[in-house]
Amino acid sequence: MKSFLLLEDNSLFEGEAFGGPATAYGEVVFNTSMTGYQEMLTDPSYAGQIVVPTYPIIGNYGINDGDIESRRIQVRGFVVREHCEMPSHWQSQKTLTQYLAGNSIPGLSGVDTRSLTRKLRRAGVMMGVLTSEMLVEEARDYLKAQPSYGNVDFVPQVSVLETYQWDNGRPADNEGPHIVVVDLGVKYNILRLLKAAGCNVTVVPCHASADDILKLRPDGVVISPGPGDPALLDYTLKSIEGYVYSMPVMGICLGHQLIGRVFGGKTFKLKFGHRGANHPVKDLDKGTVYITSQNHGYAVDADSIKEGLIVNRININDNTVEGFRHRDLPIFTIQYHSEASPGPRDNEYLFAEFLSMVKKAKR
Repeated sequence: MKSFLLLEDNSLFEGEAFGGPATAYGEVVFNTSMTGYQEMLTDPSYAGQIVVPTYPIIGNYGINDGDIESRRIQVRGFVVREHCEMPSHWQSQKTLTQYLAGNSIPGLSGVDTRSLTRKLRRAGVMMGVLTSEMLVEEARDYLKAQPSYGNVDFVPQVSVLETYQWDNGRPADNEGPHIVVVDLGVKYNILRLLKAAGCNVTVVPCHASADDILKLRPDGVVISPGPGDPALLDYTLKSIEGYVYSMPVMGICLGHQLIGRVFGGKTFKLKFGHRGANHPVKDLDKGTVYITSQNHGYAVDADSIKEGLIVNRININDNTVEGFRHRDLPIFTIQYHSEASPGPRDNEYLFAEFLSMVKKAKR
């Protein structure tokens, strides 16, 4: 079945439909990872977006139950150069097509994704509609009627509704630290790694107040990644202000941006974002460069930060802020994904650093 992707600048990319027979609209973004398409599909930070992997063949190792990062597929559409219908991997349980179709997510194959990526790099990310159900003129009118990505708060769409304990098959450790994770779009691997490190992990919804969190008597708080514009999250900002001065806090991606806002920082939208598994970040304290996994479209303006936050990590490609530490308080943040999924796993050590901070504060 013929299908196409229409961008808001009227660029048209035609190909073959696969996955679910549906129409999807969203911000069109690209990801430069060579592997990890299942983690991309289930990453809540992709809510409201149509994702374009730059790697030319997708689906070659299939889909399994172990590599999901949330309770459902989060992307609105998936655009690839070529999709594989005969995957080869001992863990594979279904094909990419079956996975998308089972979740009613449309895919588009046969597209010159290199050309599409170059357009998004030159012009910046933009809204688009992916459809096999409309004519081009119908799709153009439909797209004009949809809200812009930056005007929608996607966090309540991906956050849990109720507080719960994450056990991942492991019993509670009475001696382990109690870590509360604020779910703004948390990836499961954050919870897996904290649990594997001996933590008792409680996950709370995005709308949890500071009182709700303090009543749980945590030893530390992790503010998770998530989708969308941090300027729309004043309700979460107010909650963070109620506990950030009283216990160790780690902010990841969107959590990093919100902590930046708490300390006076302003955020801005990047032209085409950082999405992939090969972004170089320099730790200014150690002089070390790490290769990181990233997925974000906004950044914190370094010049706007005050009240004790110190920029201690930068992106080597564009010098944007990749992390803060506080001069006096047990607070640190990273713009990238220490939990990887997909890799690289070079930055998992940051959870150990956070837990060391927690144990020191507890003593």
